[in-house]
Amino acid sequence: MEYLIGVGLAVAVCAFAMVSGFDRERVFYPTMVLVVAHYYILFAVMGSSMPVLALESVAAAAYLALAIIGFKKSLWMTAVALAGHGVFDLFHHLLIQNPGVPAWWPGFCMSFDVVAGGLLASLLMRRPGFAAPVKHYPRH
Repeated sequence: MEYLIGVGLAVAVCAFAMVSGFDRERVFYPTMVLVVAHYYILFAVMGSSMPVLALESVAAAAYLALAIIGFKKSLWMTAVALAGHGVFDLFHHLLIQNPGVPAWWPGFCMSFDVVAGGLLASLLMRRPGFAAPVKHYPRH
C-alpha cells in the first residue's frame, strides 16, 4: 500500500506544481530534494540516536550539495538526485540502522522519489530550456 500512496502523492504534488505554476521556478524541484533528504534526520531524532543523527546529516548534506548543483547548473542533476534518493531508500537500512524509521517509509519514499524524479525528467524533455543553468542570481 505504501508504494501506491507514494506514487499517487508524487503524481499529485507534481501535477499541483504544474497547474499552480510552482514548477516554473527552478527552485521548486531542488527544494523537493532537500525536503525528502531530511526526513531521515527527523527519524534519527525520533529514534533518539546521536550517532545515527550524525550519519543521516552526512547523507542529507550530500543531497543538499546535489540540490545546489542541480539548481545552479542543470535540473537534470535534480532529477537524478530525486530518483537516486529513491534507490538510496532501498539500501538505507543496510547502510544506516535508524531506529526511528517507520517500517513503511522506505517503500513509500522510494516510490515517491523515483516517480517525482521521472516526472521531472519528463518535464525537462518537454521543456528543453528549462534545464539550462541560471545566468544571474538577483540579490536583494
